[in-house]
Amino acid sequence: MKKVILSLAILAGVTGAAQAQSTRFGVKAGANLANISGKGTEDAKNLVGLSAGVMADFGFSDLISFHPELLYSQKGAKFEESGATGQVRTSYLDIPLLLRVNADGLFFEAGPQVGFLLGQKSEASFGGQTFSSTSTEGTRKIDAGYIAGVGYQLSSGLEVGVRYNGGISDLNDPSGSDKQRNSVFQFQVGYLFGGK
Repeated sequence: MKKVILSLAILAGVTGAAQAQSTRFGVKAGANLANISGKGTEDAKNLVGLSAGVMADFGFSDLISFHPELLYSQKGAKFEESGATGQVRTSYLDIPLLLRVNADGLFFEAGPQVGFLLGQKSEASFGGQTFSSTSTEGTRKIDAGYIAGVGYQLSSGLEVGVRYNGGISDLNDPSGSDKQRNSVFQFQVGYLFGGK
């Protein structure tokens, strides 16, 4: 039922956006500086990952546009504790639904995001031995979150931006008392075809 409601909401947004004054499509890629926040993550350290995908921009006016994206995004964290080291790297298909405010090249963006878990790889080293797993068991398959960011777009359509991607959902499934969430800074370069 939740997937049906989400699909209808996305369809309604895209249909409304189709009435926009200008419509452009583009590509983007960048780097994620990912971590996990919440109880029990005091030893978590930043993990560098990739993000890449496609985007659209439906301009309602020169000031405001609706900006949905479809991104492959790597998240997770590194850990060091009691002589053991390891990392958890998760891969998501993220769908941000952003509202952009454009100010003469400078833009501000914010909105909700839903992420679908594609895979997970865990590695741990202790006493000279390394252990690894690709199981997603115990990890929530859908990650709800939010985005807030800022960037600059040239008249050619080339843009650069930085954003914070915060999780709302507990990563653990079933959810426990120690709630843990994704916490990601994203640095991206993109290009919207058709210029401004």
